[in-house]
Amino acid sequence: MSRPQCPYCQRPSSHCLCPLIPSLTSETQVLILQHPSETAHALNTARLAALGLRSAKLVVGEVVSVPADERDNYLLFPGEGAIPLESLAQGEKPLRLVVPDGTWRKARKMLHLNPELATLPRVSLPTGLVSRYRLRKAPAPGALSTLEAIVTALNILEGEGRFDRLLRPFEALIEAQIDAMGQETYQRNHGREG
Repeated sequence: MSRPQCPYCQRPSSHCLCPLIPSLTSETQVLILQHPSETAHALNTARLAALGLRSAKLVVGEVVSVPADERDNYLLFPGEGAIPLESLAQGEKPLRLVVPDGTWRKARKMLHLNPELATLPRVSLPTGLVSRYRLRKAPAPGALSTLEAIVTALNILEGEGRFDRLLRPFEALIEAQIDAMGQETYQRNHGREG
């Protein structure tokens, strides 16, 4: 028998994150393209971003389309030819960040399946960032969760610290997971202080 679940944040009712989820607005639109396998993941950071950011939209699927309107679309994904996100901070035209959500392998697959995405100009975050995602081993230095990448990007584009409140439910989620597994298991599997 499954535990009762909050219909909004989709966490067990006993661990509902709704009181911590802000309702923020950004000038920059955020389009999160989530791989279908991520929807049921216990630590669904893309969903937290979409719930806390009114100017975000979450689309689930391997094949997706990007709106064509007055906004310039930029793919937030490292790679050859990616320009530093900081270079867009003083732009006149409204932006849309297109953010793939999934493992690195699945995100690359989505780019392969969507040639339109692969043609978007790429932007990258600064190097040397450290993830707060203590429950997952980063595949490479500077790898962030989807939520952390969105918060970092919006803070760069619209003002340092403006979107940090989006991280509150993420941090509570991580703490709850660590508490559930116990400090000993956490130490053994993740090798860090809790």
